[in-house]
Amino acid sequence: MHDLVLRGGTVYDGLGGPGVRADVAVDGDQVTAVGEDLGPARRVLDVDGLAVAPGFLDPHSHSDPVPLMADAQPFKLHQGVTTEIVGNCGFSFAPLDAATIEAAGPLFAELAGGVPVLPRDFAGYLADAQAAGPTNHLAVLVGHNTLRAYANGMDEKLRPGALARMCELADAAFAAGAVGLSSGLIYPPGSYADTDELVALARVAHRWNRPYATHMRNEDDQLEAALDEAIEIATRARVRLQVSHCKVAGKANHGGAPALLAKLHAARLAGVDVRGDQYPYLAGGTFLNALLPGSAQVGGLDAMRARLVDPDGRKTVRAAAEDSAYPQGFWSRVAPADVLVTTHATRTDVTGRTLAELAGTADAFDTLCEVLIADPGAGMVITMMDEADVRTIMVDPLVGIGSDNGPPVGLQHPRTWGCFPKVLGEYVRERGLLTLPEAIRKMTSAIADQFGLAGRGYLGAGAVADVVVFDPATIGHTGTYAVPDVRPTGVRHVLLTGAHVIDSGEFTGARAGQVLRG
Repeated sequence: MHDLVLRGGTVYDGLGGPGVRADVAVDGDQVTAVGEDLGPARRVLDVDGLAVAPGFLDPHSHSDPVPLMADAQPFKLHQGVTTEIVGNCGFSFAPLDAATIEAAGPLFAELAGGVPVLPRDFAGYLADAQAAGPTNHLAVLVGHNTLRAYANGMDEKLRPGALARMCELADAAFAAGAVGLSSGLIYPPGSYADTDELVALARVAHRWNRPYATHMRNEDDQLEAALDEAIEIATRARVRLQVSHCKVAGKANHGGAPALLAKLHAARLAGVDVRGDQYPYLAGGTFLNALLPGSAQVGGLDAMRARLVDPDGRKTVRAAAEDSAYPQGFWSRVAPADVLVTTHATRTDVTGRTLAELAGTADAFDTLCEVLIADPGAGMVITMMDEADVRTIMVDPLVGIGSDNGPPVGLQHPRTWGCFPKVLGEYVRERGLLTLPEAIRKMTSAIADQFGLAGRGYLGAGAVADVVVFDPATIGHTGTYAVPDVRPTGVRHVLLTGAHVIDSGEFTGARAGQVLRG
């Protein structure tokens, strides 16, 4: 007798195959059969008219502190996401020591969602996350920014022995269970690294057969050169490459999606195992200080604050920020009306307002500086993309879906609460841009394969029983940038290694997640 049978649904295998009307049997933490007449079960769920699929995997999440929150956080389960890959954009929450936290603390504080940022080695972070009881599964990348800050502070140039120390720390992280290496090359101190530094770290990942996920050095005017660098790193280190949040940013670059995709395909033909991920929005979300060039943060955020306070220092930062040829910093590529301040540690009056609204008739750059002086780690939502590029990238078979969410607190980007239902509701059902089998593949096997998550990403006998049941006719998300934290519709049931964690649309309260180790 089976523990559970999901009866009468349309089953999608996660591999891109068409939906098939069938039953799904679950015993313990595994799917044991898919088909007809599977025999009796202790519990039967009638899922007639609903889609049954592997639990979705989010390859690009910033939920690192979420397991350590006091209360369970089912915001991803309500989207059908059973596994999140965290530690992205070069920022993992380990290894950290007191000096690293002091040097880069405001950056981690913005990502932490109120959770204390503590000194830990990588194994300690994984152990603490597991002991706290994750609400969904977590797989963790080790971040280049974190490694560099630990070994080299916020200095621009590497100190003697710093790269060797970074490689040692990366090796220890992989031994503890890190599923890959990430970089965020628009963010100091990672932005100070040259290609050889990244190749050295990626070669450590190669020894462990782990992928390299990158927020590239540029996603706007110098996108193609940045992609060339990412491909060079993967080629020289012989690692799988995940290009994070594929986009073409800045109005001057709109229409550039075919060039981006052509490079991905050429690299794959040349032998690089490359894929990407994408969120279905025209705005991204990141640190407000990303509007400034990396030179503004040399020496750390206190040094940045001092530069912005000093009139001559501010003038120097402004000149670099307004130089459109500069490879980092968004200031010259957007208008103040495109920048919405979403988080701030000390001034609640600035959140939910654009820089244009905050400045009024005053100078918008000076307004930006004053906001950053008060909180160097403030967050923003920034509108930079074009819908035609979003659609072109979305249909490409090499690009999966990833949310790039922050912690589920405050005025985060709506992708935190609704990325996956938005794709299934708007781009599958309403626009017909993707078929349902292909969209599910982009959320499941395409991600599991790249990050080596065995037993996940497909629905068949022997698979881990991470399963989502949803209504294709109603799934969606109505959250906006102004009101993002709206519960999505359409997700009826979610199983997490066989545990029923979403039942008839409601969270059961079970913290049944696991930390998945590489």
